[in-house]
Amino acid sequence: MKQQFQTTLRAPVTLTGIGVHSGDEVRLVLHPAEADHGVVFLRTGLAQGRDRMIDASHTAVTATELCTVIGDRDSGAVATIEHLMSALYGLGVDNVLVEIDGTEVPILDGSAAPFVAAIEAVGITSVGAPRRYIRVKRTVRVEQGKAFSELRPNDRAFRLDVEIDFPCSIIGRQRKVYELAPASYRREISRARTFGFMRDVERLWKAGFALGASLENTVAVGEDAVINPEGLRYADEFVRHKTLDAIGDLALAGLPLLATYRSYCGGHRLNFAVLEALFSDRANYEIVEMTGRREGSHADLPAGIAMPAYAADVH
Repeated sequence: MKQQFQTTLRAPVTLTGIGVHSGDEVRLVLHPAEADHGVVFLRTGLAQGRDRMIDASHTAVTATELCTVIGDRDSGAVATIEHLMSALYGLGVDNVLVEIDGTEVPILDGSAAPFVAAIEAVGITSVGAPRRYIRVKRTVRVEQGKAFSELRPNDRAFRLDVEIDFPCSIIGRQRKVYELAPASYRREISRARTFGFMRDVERLWKAGFALGASLENTVAVGEDAVINPEGLRYADEFVRHKTLDAIGDLALAGLPLLATYRSYCGGHRLNFAVLEALFSDRANYEIVEMTGRREGSHADLPAGIAMPAYAADVH
């Protein structure tokens, strides 16, 4: 798949399902979009028949507890965007209008695989404009207790090194090192499902979360075993899902990253925080543009030179 040019979908595609936290039915339509449109959510069904456009940007994030939320409750918000954003980033889709008539992206089977299947069913096409990247120039790091996330320079690709460490024998300590590319994303990352602990269910319900969670869309971890009768899709499905989430959250940079992302016991909050740290100083990054053709991974630069692109900042 050539990555010199920006891409969009060949045709609209519709998905329906419930929100994992709200439990409400929602309809989502992915529409093709023109060059430099980026990923934008069109929130419909608001009071008085209003609609609202929300850029899929770290500047629009308003909550990171259990999921990533953009927009605000009063004027319109969309929650649990990370699996869809991960699928778009993982497959190299740059421009799409996401029309959604509810407060939360449908959870479907708890992974990004249904979004991948829907996108591939209609296909991806070039829009002819050069693809731009955010090249990380200096390491940025955020910490919270023992947990941390950081972005380091990497001129050739977007690489992730994700490590989790749960005091639970079913999960324990797992690590996934991965370089983003459409084929490997589909195979290694997209099918990893969200997970939760049975001991937390009642607390989450009382707090108004996980109202749509079930064994159909969540890996449920009991005291000494996975509750789902089919078991795990990967032996290390838990860290693969954390990698999937990180890809989706970091897509909120607005352009694909040339960087190495490293995290230990991270999550939505630290993923958002490391983007804030990156964009806090213009010296941390530059925007570069593809200058030639090359087959390869999603974020590979061509054999030629990546020229700085003097376009408006993406953040």
